[in-house]
Amino acid sequence: MIAIALALVCACAYGSSDFLAGVISRRAHYAWVGLFAQGTAAVLVLVAALLVGGDLSASAVGWGALSGVGGGVGSVALYRGFARGQMSVAGPISGAGSAAIPAAAGLLLGERPSAVTLVGVALALPAVWLIASAGDFRSGQLVEGSVDGLLAGGGFGLLFLALSRADADSGLWPTVFGQLVALLAIAVFLAVAVRGATAGLRSRATVLGAAAAGTLGGLATVAFLLASRQGLLVVVSVLAALYPGVTVLLARVLLRERSTRRQLAGLVLAAVAVTVITVG
Repeated sequence: MIAIALALVCACAYGSSDFLAGVISRRAHYAWVGLFAQGTAAVLVLVAALLVGGDLSASAVGWGALSGVGGGVGSVALYRGFARGQMSVAGPISGAGSAAIPAAAGLLLGERPSAVTLVGVALALPAVWLIASAGDFRSGQLVEGSVDGLLAGGGFGLLFLALSRADADSGLWPTVFGQLVALLAIAVFLAVAVRGATAGLRSRATVLGAAAAGTLGGLATVAFLLASRQGLLVVVSVLAALYPGVTVLLARVLLRERSTRRQLAGLVLAAVAVTVITVG
């Protein structure tokens, strides 16, 4: 039960972080917002790791850095999908991939959830797809959007998988190296692919909003790490991947944005999946 609660905290924090970053990106370039948010997350996770303690082992450094590679690649791929206007394609694929990859890895590593839990996992995967579906897309968008989605899903799936493999006695150090490597990846992307686009960076509201998004992102990463130590990767990765549902709900409640029928169906299916997994 603790693992399920932590995984849902992770989903809520990631979803809220994405919502904030999306709102702020209407006033400032998304890549700069991402850099500010990632930098905030890295600092906060470092402070938390120092307070918690733990063994700064090769496992913590290696698996943490690998999770950062996944997080950095996933973020950059979604940034590119956003810039190309391909989120209606890249979003669902990345969401499903971030859930399916670590779940499959957990099964291959020998995890054996109950039959009821597996039913819940099976329901959650299409729920993620439906929730992340932004709408219809033109045929010409399919190839580029699919590439971005596969890269993002693979990246976030790697993030979840790598964090789950770090030694339990390493404290929060794996998340520190993950955040630092992801920060480096976004900084490189910003330097290479983005020129100018500084509008809104001097706004206090933008900076504070990006910092809040980063705080939530760091909390989500820590929550997932702890959840993976308490429960099965098959379960916690799928529950954590429900984060798009939180983004959709916040946009609907706070911004009065209309949800599509697919998204509403996905939210209902996600609620059923969480219930079934909890019972199982």
